[in-house]
Amino acid sequence: MKLLEKYSISMLAGSWAIFLREMLILGSRGKKVFISMAVSPSLYLVAFGLGVGRHVQVGSHSYLEFLIPGLVAMGTMNQSFGIAGEINIARFYWKIFEEFQASPISDLAYVIGEVMAGMAKALISVIIVILLSGLFGVQLHFLNPVFWLGIFLNSFVFASMAVMAAMLVKSHADQAMLFNFIITPMAFLGGTFFPVDKMPSWVQMLLQVLPLTHASRLIRNGAYGQPVELFPILVLLVLGIVFFLLAHRSVCQARD
Repeated sequence: MKLLEKYSISMLAGSWAIFLREMLILGSRGKKVFISMAVSPSLYLVAFGLGVGRHVQVGSHSYLEFLIPGLVAMGTMNQSFGIAGEINIARFYWKIFEEFQASPISDLAYVIGEVMAGMAKALISVIIVILLSGLFGVQLHFLNPVFWLGIFLNSFVFASMAVMAAMLVKSHADQAMLFNFIITPMAFLGGTFFPVDKMPSWVQMLLQVLPLTHASRLIRNGAYGQPVELFPILVLLVLGIVFFLLAHRSVCQARD
């Protein structure tokens, strides 16, 4: 029992150390990070919300009301996956990853700490989009627990995927290619800017493979105050666990 307690305390301390390091780096960049996170959603809201979609209705909602939950889903994906870039900078340039490997911090604690850091960055992006929606005069059900459950699961999936990807790539250039070939297409096709059910049936089937499609659906349901759908919750939960386990395996192999 004491051994289990000692292991739990060690795990918690290691995870917290990794998380705190990432948060201190984030804090040192201060308002620059906050402003950079606000640029993309602001442009999308102006260009698509007030420009292209100004007189467009999606069901019973305006296009702006449709767009904002999509931007929340896309922002949480981008920011949580972005932790992969921080990890690779530490690996390839600062050589800090080798210090982690030599320290008494376990692989599992390392993965938990990095995933928590990715999820925290995603949370900041959500707050920015909610503040922007207020400026654009859009009020949705932002206090709905389903809305936040979708954010939690989405950021968990992509933060875990980011740790796995960071261990697999061999250079910073490979990391950029991964972002361009996987994350960017998903950002535009995962139900963020247009309703998936308006696409041809074969396209809809393909888009169901993307985790962001289910995240957009769940977050939008919460933002609209609609009833909970279990299917996207189960899909995101299973994907999150799978990617987390793969991330842990990748870190273990990197140590070897």
